[in-house]
Amino acid sequence: MSIPRSQVEKKRFSSFTGKGLLEVPSPTEKDWPKDDEGDYVFKDSGQEMDSLPQPYRMINKMVNLLFDQSWKVIQERDALREAELSRIQPVTYPPHVENKLSKMPNCMAVSQDYVFIGGAKGFSIYNLYSAKQICIWEKLKVDVTSIWTTDLGNEILIAPVDEMGIARLFYFYKDSLFLIKAINEADDASKQTTCIKMEICQGGDFAAFLLQGAGDVWLDVYKLPKESWLKEVEHPQLAINPKKKGRQPQLSTLEPVTSETLEMDTNICFRGDIKLSHPVHIMKIKPPKPVTGTTFKSPLEVFAKIEDCYGLGSGQNHFIKESQWEQQAAIFHASYKKYLDEKGEEEPLSMASFHFLLPSSIIAMPAEVKSPSGVACILGIHWTGSHNFFLYSLNRTLKDKVDPEGVWPCAAPIAVSQLSYTCSYLLIACKDGVLTLWDLAEGFPLGVVALPEGCFCQSIHFLKYFLVYKGQNVYPEGPLKSQMQCVVLCTDSSLHLLTAKGTQVPTISELVERPVKHPEEAICAVAPVQAFPGTVLIFCRNGSVQLMDVAKPQIICAFAPPRTYNLAVPWKPVFVVSLQHPCFLLRGDHPDEIESDDTKDIQNSIFYFNLEAYPLLENISRNHTIPKTDITENMAFTQVLPLEKRCEDFLERSFQKLEKKVKEEEHWTRLHRYSLMLQRENFRK
Repeated sequence: MSIPRSQVEKKRFSSFTGKGLLEVPSPTEKDWPKDDEGDYVFKDSGQEMDSLPQPYRMINKMVNLLFDQSWKVIQERDALREAELSRIQPVTYPPHVENKLSKMPNCMAVSQDYVFIGGAKGFSIYNLYSAKQICIWEKLKVDVTSIWTTDLGNEILIAPVDEMGIARLFYFYKDSLFLIKAINEADDASKQTTCIKMEICQGGDFAAFLLQGAGDVWLDVYKLPKESWLKEVEHPQLAINPKKKGRQPQLSTLEPVTSETLEMDTNICFRGDIKLSHPVHIMKIKPPKPVTGTTFKSPLEVFAKIEDCYGLGSGQNHFIKESQWEQQAAIFHASYKKYLDEKGEEEPLSMASFHFLLPSSIIAMPAEVKSPSGVACILGIHWTGSHNFFLYSLNRTLKDKVDPEGVWPCAAPIAVSQLSYTCSYLLIACKDGVLTLWDLAEGFPLGVVALPEGCFCQSIHFLKYFLVYKGQNVYPEGPLKSQMQCVVLCTDSSLHLLTAKGTQVPTISELVERPVKHPEEAICAVAPVQAFPGTVLIFCRNGSVQLMDVAKPQIICAFAPPRTYNLAVPWKPVFVVSLQHPCFLLRGDHPDEIESDDTKDIQNSIFYFNLEAYPLLENISRNHTIPKTDITENMAFTQVLPLEKRCEDFLERSFQKLEKKVKEEEHWTRLHRYSLMLQRENFRK
C-alpha cells in the first residue's frame, strides 16, 4: 500500500504552481507582469497519503492528530516549567511550634492567650504560647464542627456547634469552665432544630442564632446576663445546682498530648455543679413574606397600617393589586422568554447575614430608648435574595411586636455584608457588583463604588487603617475619623483593595488578578493580620500560604508545614489568626494517613507560626506606629486628620504667615524711615 517513489518525486514539485501558462519573461523589468497572490494555488505536499484505502487513512489521521495534541501538551508544559523557573519564589518559613493531636481538629478559635480546638465529642483548650493542653470537655456523641469565642475582658464566652446543629454556650472564667445552656437542644428528636449560623456582639451583651427546622428558617436573639454570670461564679454558693449539691466539683476529663514536649496543666476544671443564669430570649425574626397583591381597599388603610414609619420601605404595605402583579409578570416573561429557564426550580431556604450595631446618628431610634455607650442597640439583617437591609431594635421583649425600626433598600439583591472590627463601618455588596460604604460612627455614607466588570463579591475583610511613611506601612496613633480600608475577594479569585477617605471618592485597585494561566493559584481564603499594618494572609487552592503587602502590592514571604504534611482540603483550610498577637495557627495532615480507615492511628498536627520570629518580618513588628506629630508635620497626611484638626492647623499656619508678613513690613518701614533721616541730614550739610 505504499506509493512508488517516482510518483512522490513527481508530485513534490507541484505543491506551489501558478494558474496560468508559464512564459519566458521579457528582458526589461517594465514588461514583467505584476504577481497576484490569487494566481497561485497551494497544494498539500502530503496529499499523496490520501490514496491510502480505508480504514488505514482514518488510522493515519488519528495517529497524526494524537501526535499533534501530544506535542501541544508538551510545549505547554515546557512553557509553564520555564515560567515557574523564571518567577521569583518568595522565602518560605516553617512553623515555629508543632502540636501533635491524636484526634482530628475540625475548627479553631483564639481569644486572649488561649486556643480553642473543636474535635471529636467536644473541644479542648490550649495555651497559645506554651501549647500546653489546659482542659478537655468531651461529653458529646458527635463531633464539634464550628466554634466561636468572644472576649469579655477577664472572661471568655465560648459557643461550639456540633454535627447535629446544637449550639451551646460556655463561660470560661479564671480556672473554671461553666456550661450555661444548650440553646436549641430538644427532648423530642422530631422537633430538633439546627443552628446554621451564630453571632455574638462585642462585649457579649447579645447573641443571635440562625435556626432551621421543619422547613422554616428564623433568627433567635438573646440578651446575655453577663453581670449575673460574674456574680454567680465569684459567689458559687448562690448558684449551686440543688440536684448536684452533694457532689464535689469534678475535674474535666483530661487526656495526655502525644507530643513529648507538651505538658498537661490540670488547674482548669469543669464546674458542672454550678448553674448559671440562662440567656433571655427577646426576639424571633422570620424572613420577610414575598410581596403579593394588596388586601387593602383604600390608601387610608395602608397609612393606618404603618405606625411611626416603622418598616417603611420594606414593600410589604402597598396598594398594588394582584391583577397588576400578574400583568407585569406576564409582560416580563413574554419579553425575556428565551433567557428564562422553563423548568421551575425549587427556591432554597432563605439564609441571613446579621450584625450588631452600636448607637449611631444614622439609625433612628425612639426617644425613650437610651442605650449605654459601647453597647449594641440595633441588629442589622438581610436575607438571601432580598434588596432590603432591616434594622431591629434590641431594646424589646419577646412579647413585643417584631417590626423593623428601619429599612435600607438597595437597587439589587444584597450578596454580602460585613461590619468592621470597631463596629464603625458597614459595607454592603450587592449582586450587581456595587459596594456601599457606611460610616456608622459619623452618620453618613462614605460612598458607592463598583467592582470591575465581571467581578462579584465573595467576601469582605476590613483592615486597620494604615499609612505609608518612608516606604513602610505604619499605624497612626489614636483613632481616625472616616478613614476605611478593606480587601474584597471576588468569585473569580481576584483580590481588590478598597480605600475611602472622608468626603473623597472611594478608590478601588486590583491586588491579584484572576489566575487564568495558573488556576491552581486561585485564592480561596483571605485573613488580615492586624499585628502588621497593611498585610493579609492568602490561602490558595494549591495549598500555599502567603503574606501579602497590599500597599505595594507584593508577596513578602510564604509559610508551609513540613514536607511530610500538607493541607487535606486546600480550598477550605482550617486556620485561625489572632487579633491581639502576631501569629496564626494552621491544621496540617499527613498524606499517608489522610485515606487511612483507622482513625485512631491518624496523627494530626496544629502548626503555630510566630510572625515576629522570622527575619523578614522583624523590622515590621518593631516599627509599625507613627506619632501624631509626624502626621501633622507631613503635608502628605493632612487628609488623614479630622476636620477640626485640619482647620486648626490651617488657621495656625495662616496666622503665622500673616505675623511674618507684618514683621517684614515693619522691618522695611523702619529701613525706609532711617534712609529718609540720612537723606535729610545730608541735605542739611
